[in-house]
Amino acid sequence: MISLVTTPIFAAILTLLYIALSINVIRMRFKHQVGLGDLGKIEVLKAIRVHGNFGEYIPLALLLMAFYEINGGSEQYLMGFGVALVLSRLAHAFGLSKSHKTSLPRAIGTLLLFGVLITLSVLLLIQ
Repeated sequence: MISLVTTPIFAAILTLLYIALSINVIRMRFKHQVGLGDLGKIEVLKAIRVHGNFGEYIPLALLLMAFYEINGGSEQYLMGFGVALVLSRLAHAFGLSKSHKTSLPRAIGTLLLFGVLITLSVLLLIQ
């Protein structure tokens, strides 16, 4: 029987964060009276991209975590990957919310995310 313990916890935490990011997009759309697209409103565009970036990467990261956990991967590593994913998305959201240009929190968030994806991929290949 396949049993996942750690990955679902982070899936739940990240889902709550995704909902918060979704609400932020809705909030920005109402604030700027934007129904579709961003109408050139930078606040709307930033909210859309933070939300979109999350949706583009986190499902893959959770899938990799689940595969790693199913294959008997280290519980400590899984916890580290999960924490890194949450921190990466918080840093990315914070960095992009402060500026549409490059920022240190945004770069840290991206590096953390890519580090998790690359490490999990390599671990799965050698498992």
